Amino acid sequence: MSQTLDRALRILPLLAEGPAGLEQVATRLGVHKSTALRLLRTLHEHGLVYRQQDQRYRLGARLFGLAQQAVESLDVRGIAHPHLLALNERTGHTVHLAVYEQGDVVYIDKVESRYPVRMYSRIGRPVAITVAAVAKVLLADLPEPERRAVAERLEYPRYTSRSTPDAAAFLAELARVREQGWAADLGGHEESINCVGAPLRGPDGRVCAALSVSAPAVVVSAAELLRLRPLVLRAAEAAGAELSGRTPIPVPVPGPASDTRPGPDPDAVTEPDTAPSPDTDPDPDPVTESEEPPA
Repeated sequence: MSQTLDRALRILPLLAEGPAGLEQVATRLGVHKSTALRLLRTLHEHGLVYRQQDQRYRLGARLFGLAQQAVESLDVRGIAHPHLLALNERTGHTVHLAVYEQGDVVYIDKVESRYPVRMYSRIGRPVAITVAAVAKVLLADLPEPERRAVAERLEYPRYTSRSTPDAAAFLAELARVREQGWAADLGGHEESINCVGAPLRGPDGRVCAALSVSAPAVVVSAAELLRLRPLVLRAAEAAGAELSGRTPIPVPVPGPASDTRPGPDPDAVTEPDTAPSPDTDPDPDPVTESEEPPA
């Protein structure tokens, strides 16, 4: 990447923190004010930044328009599908993708198990919202007032002895899911079916979909299925990263799925260790505020 382009792009997250003056931009970039002014002028001409009456700069309206257009054009199912296929190939079990829409959690994609005993589920069909792992993942991300309102208006069918009994228990479970970053349904809907789910986060950092692996107990025990959490978390993180255009956060993954030994802690994710290199700028040209472009 050219030095000029790199500097111009670094201005945008700086202004996302709030309006900034020319001197502040130059200082943060480590460049002379004349260089910062040229970069701001170019961004101003393209509508990506705007100069206020107080001579400070903020993000421009065109940038928000481009961001909204990009979000609206995202195809969650299309982007996530290869990751569902890869997870199914690795585990052999049924993989679902679900979203929360108009009060229901609905499957929008499914990859069938390779085993003869399969789950009965359909794309487009609502899930059992009070017990399903994907539902817990999606609802756990809602703001607390909305989460509580949803929980209090739901009914709580006793599908099995392990079903969620009431709103208080459901809210407590959602709080655990929100904290730990994954959810499970261990015989809550059907005694013989277990499931573990993880969140896909969109460009805004919010959970936009949930991915899960499900299997009958006759194929794999609940304990064995839970050992696949790192694989489910990694698949969801990879899909979310591709959706958002960011680098995936590494998630430790155990050996082959047939290996039932305890794997690494799936919650022990680490941020990549990156640090920007210092910038130097040879341009010492003086500049005054009067040289700035008109708003």
